[in-house]
Amino acid sequence: MSKPSILHVVKSVFAAAIGVQSNKNRELDFKHGSLPAYIIVGLIGTVLFIIAIVAVVSLVIG
Repeated sequence: MSKPSILHVVKSVFAAAIGVQSNKNRELDFKHGSLPAYIIVGLIGTVLFIIAIVAVVSLVIG
């Protein structure tokens, strides 16, 4: 199997973050995935999440 696409990496990181990653996909990620790609996508997702939380709180507080 070839390297997972960036879309697969994003979906896999999102699924793992919310706790619904299937064992089949997890095994595929560990066998064919690139660790730096998963780390980068995870960090970008975390930063975007924090920005979204800050924006919502700023809107609520006014």
